[in-house]
Amino acid sequence: MAFISSKMATFFIISLVFLSTKALSQCEDDTNNPCNNKSKAMNLKIIGIATILVTSIIGVSLPLITRSIPALSPDRSLFVIVKAFASGIILATGFMHVLPDSFDMLRSSCLADNPWHKFPFTGFVAMLSAIFTLIVDSMATSMYTSKNNAISAEDGDMVVRDQEMAAANGSGGMHFHGHHHGPSPQKGAIGQQLLRYRVVAMVLELGIVVHSVVIGLGVGASNDVCTIKPLVAALCFHQMFEGMGLGGCILQAEYKTMKKAVMVFFFSITTPFGIALGIGLSKTYKENSPSALITVGLLNASSAGLLIYMALVDLLAADFMGPKLQGSIKLQIKSYAAVLLGAGGMSLMAKWA
Repeated sequence: MAFISSKMATFFIISLVFLSTKALSQCEDDTNNPCNNKSKAMNLKIIGIATILVTSIIGVSLPLITRSIPALSPDRSLFVIVKAFASGIILATGFMHVLPDSFDMLRSSCLADNPWHKFPFTGFVAMLSAIFTLIVDSMATSMYTSKNNAISAEDGDMVVRDQEMAAANGSGGMHFHGHHHGPSPQKGAIGQQLLRYRVVAMVLELGIVVHSVVIGLGVGASNDVCTIKPLVAALCFHQMFEGMGLGGCILQAEYKTMKKAVMVFFFSITTPFGIALGIGLSKTYKENSPSALITVGLLNASSAGLLIYMALVDLLAADFMGPKLQGSIKLQIKSYAAVLLGAGGMSLMAKWA
């Protein structure tokens, strides 16, 4: 429930920010832009909502659906390689898409020279975001661990009590057959590694949700056909493989079916939601207005810091320093190639989006 509430709070805050922001005059007049066509742009946006939704669902669901295939189970080498590829996608998203967009927005000539051109706000906010992600990552792990240890202690006490009762019944001369049924795996204590997988999955999805809403908003508010066409194609590629990375984390977290469905739903719906929000705000939201540049620029910087931290620390470093990859140089080389391929492919998309 706390996870769902955090998602709803994120949507509410972002929506409130843009709904309460009075757009100022644009720095650049786009009325003479030959690519500016409202009716054609609307058709492309509707197509974009449908295609991005479908590709997002496919991407995030693919690891969950293919878990029954032996070669793609989490303990197999192919799964590690595919996850490394998806991690490269997420890393490039932060470095090559979100961070440069934030720099462009917060360094725009539409903003006042002081303070926006006097201080590197993008780098500063991205740094704070990475530190904050570390804090959330660490504290969430500590809280889950404490709760897990308490459950373990309760389970141990139950076992001891049952053994004492069995011994007492046996000393009374009665032959007692006791069958102790421990708690189910869903309610009992879980391993430390599984705890980490669950924290990583939740924090990663939170960062992706913020970024997806922001980028969808830009698509929905634009009427530039020349920009929307390549952007929708790039977003489909992005959502497909970023979803695979998140889906792999969800699979390793071993959530119950309902929680998996909720996480798949929120990932899949956020970019289409952002596009729909942009369409609704297209009359008041102007991409080049100072208020929009500052708000979206700061959100992008925050999202970039989170995505870069998660990709490097919780995904790549955790896997490459883990026992499976450390035990096989050959698998490491394949995974390195997968990371470079994913990061390279996503970097190439920066040419169009």
